[in-house]
Amino acid sequence: MSEAKSNPLPLVGVRVLDVASFIAAPVAATVMADYGADVIKVEPPGTGDPNRNMRTLSSYPPSPVNYPWEMDSRGKRSIAIDLRTAAGQQVLYRLIGNADVLITNYPLEVRGRLKLGYETVRHINPRLIYASFTGYGETGPDVNQVGFDSTAYFARSGLMDANRYEGQPPGVAMPGQGDRASGMALLAGIMLALWTRERTGEGQHVSSSLIANGLWSNGVGAQAALLGSHLPSRPPRDRPRSAIANPYRTSDDRWMQMAVVREEKTWPDFCRAIDRPDLEHDPRFADLPSRRRNSAALVAILDPIIAAHDWAHWRNQWREFGIPVGLIGRLQDLPEDEQAVAAGAVVPTNIPHMPWTIAAPFNIASAAVPPAEPAPKLGEHTDAILRAAGHSATEIATLRADKIVS
Repeated sequence: MSEAKSNPLPLVGVRVLDVASFIAAPVAATVMADYGADVIKVEPPGTGDPNRNMRTLSSYPPSPVNYPWEMDSRGKRSIAIDLRTAAGQQVLYRLIGNADVLITNYPLEVRGRLKLGYETVRHINPRLIYASFTGYGETGPDVNQVGFDSTAYFARSGLMDANRYEGQPPGVAMPGQGDRASGMALLAGIMLALWTRERTGEGQHVSSSLIANGLWSNGVGAQAALLGSHLPSRPPRDRPRSAIANPYRTSDDRWMQMAVVREEKTWPDFCRAIDRPDLEHDPRFADLPSRRRNSAALVAILDPIIAAHDWAHWRNQWREFGIPVGLIGRLQDLPEDEQAVAAGAVVPTNIPHMPWTIAAPFNIASAAVPPAEPAPKLGEHTDAILRAAGHSATEIATLRADKIVS
């Protein structure tokens, strides 16, 4: 811990322009801010990033705290610029001249109208890392189709279909689940580009998309599909493909997910863990093919056995015998999850009314990330950012009077 405290955050001195909206692209900038980058959130005057108001949607858990905005924009500074105007574009260009990274998820047509495309801005700053994010990629027949994680990451990639049970409609994902994972892919591209710039001195265009990330997440099924192979719809829980890679309910109404993969090695221990050693040599379950053929019969045996004891009992049994089983978590249990805090997945903040938040999904031993600071009010730092970019007080007053900035 002393080593971590003695080292500066790795992105101190890196300036990032977050010219993006909603979640997937902005969260890449959020993590960069966590690790010391100066992130300037460029927003349209008036409403700002629509993510400021996402908590009002019925699909978001209700709260008086604007937690989506605080989580996704913590530690950033905000400037409000009307990029539809030539004057506003010139303001942004001056910021680009001193930036290391520009992140955008504006559609290609919008980037063109705003004169924000890579071929335009690269001439302003050849060292700039231009990171763009789309629903369906930068080329192809669907290039201008608007994509959200529900439509591109989950639906188009086949994830939604692959996870549904036979005879049932696809389950709809919760908001932002694909976005945050995808944002980490964009971050990886940015960091590789910054590393390349250290050697070459040149910036470049990096990109990612929801469909690419959805396919990457669905890689087992997607790669098989490229070879012409696929599984039929997932059978119901009472006749699964594998009875020991299946969910079961305990006596205290908790569900746990078994994941016994190395069956030939683990099957004897599993039988002892459930106090049914006789099952090890039962001809219906004696080997893997037999267990597959008779999965429904095995589930019928396991259901009452598992239901006879609570999760605490089974947790001890699985640990004692080395059986890979996990509790199916409920989000309402998270505030009491000591392991999430110990692992650094949930961290304290300096944000009023939101004392804990979700951390970036990795740790760096030499970088002790400080508690997150509040997300900015719209245009909260406009004047300071303009002054640092070289605008005089008179110029700033004129920009405000002309409603170019706010």
